[in-house]
Amino acid sequence: MVINMWLIISWLTAIVATATYIYSKDPKTYRLDLLCLMLWGLAVMVLIDHIIGFVIEGGEFIEISLDGALIGIMMLIPILTFWEISALISKKGRASFPENLRR
Repeated sequence: MVINMWLIISWLTAIVATATYIYSKDPKTYRLDLLCLMLWGLAVMVLIDHIIGFVIEGGEFIEISLDGALIGIMMLIPILTFWEISALISKKGRASFPENLRR
């Protein structure tokens, strides 16, 4: 099976985010649950796309390139941007509620 850099980048990022979620004291504070969900969704979609492409088109066994690394990083930018915005909104929303009404 062909291993592309964007496949490796998406899986490593999802694994690191999950480890951070597991070992964090309060993962809900920074919405790490949402980040993990989005990154694992990306990793699974990239894997399925890669498997289908390999079955239909074939190709080399290992393909590591700068273009693949750039594609992987470009796929992470919207996910990390959306996560950061949602974490900021969530943190701002928690600050506006009185202590006795927080969950």
